[in-house]
Amino acid sequence: MLASLLGAALALTMPPFGLGWLAPLPLALLLARFRGPRRAREAFWAGVGYWAVLLAWLPWSFAEMFGPLGALPFVPMILAEAAFWAVLVALFGSRGLALVGAWWFLDRLRAHLGVLAFPWGDFGYALVDAPGRWLAALGGVGLLSLVVLLVAYALARGRYAVLLAWALLWFVPLPQTAPDRQALLVQGAVDPLGKVRGESAEARYLELTRAGLARHPEADLVVWPETAVARLPRGLEEVLGGRDLLTGLAAYDGGYRNRVVWWREGEVLGHYDKTRLVPFGEFFPWRGALGWLYDYFFDAFGLGPLADTVPGGRAEPLGPYGVYICYESAFPGVARTLARGGARVLVNVSNDAWFGPSFGGAQHFAMGRLRAVETGRWLLRAGNDGVTAAIDPYGRVAARLPAGEPGYLAAPYALEGGATPYVRWGDLPVALLAGGLVVWGWTRRRRGLPFAQF
Repeated sequence: MLASLLGAALALTMPPFGLGWLAPLPLALLLARFRGPRRAREAFWAGVGYWAVLLAWLPWSFAEMFGPLGALPFVPMILAEAAFWAVLVALFGSRGLALVGAWWFLDRLRAHLGVLAFPWGDFGYALVDAPGRWLAALGGVGLLSLVVLLVAYALARGRYAVLLAWALLWFVPLPQTAPDRQALLVQGAVDPLGKVRGESAEARYLELTRAGLARHPEADLVVWPETAVARLPRGLEEVLGGRDLLTGLAAYDGGYRNRVVWWREGEVLGHYDKTRLVPFGEFFPWRGALGWLYDYFFDAFGLGPLADTVPGGRAEPLGPYGVYICYESAFPGVARTLARGGARVLVNVSNDAWFGPSFGGAQHFAMGRLRAVETGRWLLRAGNDGVTAAIDPYGRVAARLPAGEPGYLAAPYALEGGATPYVRWGDLPVALLAGGLVVWGWTRRRRGLPFAQF
């Protein structure tokens, strides 16, 4: 089971474990093993090790929230992800650089599987703590993934000089930023199951906001997290004093909607409904056929009958604010669409309390930091129980609240203009590069050229 151990070691180089600088080493050993006649089986077991460790928060947090039955989705998810690896390596494992390019396309495919899209686990997230993450402004997290794969490929072929370039990504200096504004991010730390059962959080958010603005009157924007309140509380206009408020709101408009409203001086200026919904959380695929199974689990968890959330339309900014909700932070295309639409600062509202005591919330936050780099925008993140933070356009955490505690954060930010290469062109340039690697590796192998050469 050496392949499983190497897969697990690779997972430990992803966030939030802080070992990203080691990522090419276990991956290089795996790429070397994927050249053998049993490569598909090796890839499957490597995938089991990788995904079981990377997504260990899933059974951990769900069992904590819902009891042992909450861990059941973990096994089929892990096996499905491992099967993707097995098929990929069976097709391209003997094709040299073609495997590197094809892996990039596999990650993109996993992010575009319709109702089952799950953009988790890209190798590029290993670089989230490296200054070299600024490359994401050129080609998104996909470019970072391709860099990790190419470094690992070179190591697997004995090209150890590539480690000098890899080390440079961890020591390159980044420019300083100069924020000229301040927002107040409010963290209510409200039990999410309590809100499902109808418990009110309006008073807590109103009082935290009152206290925060008394201490930081210079704040020009207040942000409350995802589904912070069921309705806007009385007395809000007096507390905010003309400032903008962005808040998550449980809305019923042709069905339940996960909504953010933009409010100022007693008027709702606009709203955004979440477009990327969590499968088996906010909506339940194939409900017509599996309704009996869903009803069983809803009763077992004491949730009662749950309706599907109604998705919003296209992501569009609310004035200068590029607002997106929770799970959407894992999709680079959402933040890119908002930046292309004119958003000058990103605002991510979330409720990571569903992760419980696991590392899932920290992993989700680390992945989301790259959206600031990709778009060249400040990112303000308000979480129900964390992570609540401000991230600068280079991915640095400028301010942060302790997780799990009610509080407020004076968060620096600036309204940025312009567009990064990734905002302009998206994944297209990296897709062309990855496609070139597939063609190059495939044709060299067919011509009988030495596999070990580039």
